[in-house]
Amino acid sequence: MRQNMPSLLKGSVKIGKKYQNVIPTDAAGLNRMLPILWEYITNKAENNPKKTLGPFQTDAAAYQTPPTSGLRITWMGHSSLLIEIDGKRLLTDPVWSSRASFTQYAGPKRFWPAPLSLNELPTLDGIIISHDHYDHFDEATIRKLAPKNIPYYCSLGVGQYLKKWGVAGNLVHEMDWGDTANLGTDFTITTAPARHFSGRSLNNRDETLWSSFVLKGPKHNVYFGADSGWFNTFHDIGEAYGPFDLTILEIGAYGKYWPDIHMGPLSAVNAHLALKGKQLLPIHWGTFNLAPHAWYEPIEKLLPLAEHHHLTLFVPEPGKPTEVTCEDYNSGWWEKYR
Repeated sequence: MRQNMPSLLKGSVKIGKKYQNVIPTDAAGLNRMLPILWEYITNKAENNPKKTLGPFQTDAAAYQTPPTSGLRITWMGHSSLLIEIDGKRLLTDPVWSSRASFTQYAGPKRFWPAPLSLNELPTLDGIIISHDHYDHFDEATIRKLAPKNIPYYCSLGVGQYLKKWGVAGNLVHEMDWGDTANLGTDFTITTAPARHFSGRSLNNRDETLWSSFVLKGPKHNVYFGADSGWFNTFHDIGEAYGPFDLTILEIGAYGKYWPDIHMGPLSAVNAHLALKGKQLLPIHWGTFNLAPHAWYEPIEKLLPLAEHHHLTLFVPEPGKPTEVTCEDYNSGWWEKYR
């Protein structure tokens, strides 16, 4: 597969210590901080819910029975998902802490607690880490999972943190764009580009890589987009790895000062189409206040766009293990909290 791929899918580019996007990208650096701060201060949207969301709870007993369709998703919030696909169980970007921050005393706080305790998770075949931002990569969560001896599949440079936090070195698989890892004989995880940035502080931006992931089993093909702005590379990914039974794409945390690094609903629709997706699962919304839009705005903007473009959506309730059957599904869970 890789030998016929466009060159930009085969590996990342690094200048000095800094990884690069495949096209010029404004990553909302220091020059954007003041206007972004002002936008946060002056916006009047319902950034935080007026009503308490949830609590949402996962019935762990559901995992004792494999999904009939072979594909089942439990959305744990934001970009954290338990993906059951063709006999494998994968956890993506797990963040169980109350705040997506370097400290639990300040920073974006979850609107609702994780619906399942880490101790109740079923046996996992792997954990995927797309990049090192706090809302995708949580130290406390990793430290609690480390003793379980689960393999990790992460972007280049991220392994240093995993090892520091207690994950055995032989379980850490760092991957460049276009790399493929085999889980058994008939399941692969392949990394692909994303248009984003990295860094856990202002002085180490872009020193680790950011990625999207292709999860391919004998029956299903799933794209986990993690964080990305729109770029034409979605077409290349769709040609190289698609079509996809399910695309998992961010629709939230958009703002006028960072269109290059996050997608709103319209760009997510365009990405889904470019990827040759059959069904779209919107993530990265309804969990943290990370942008100057109402907490429910991303999903309510997505619905009419999906109808206009005749898309099949998959919008499960938080914490509820839900099978993907290729039929349009919208739980509408947020509506009673509006």
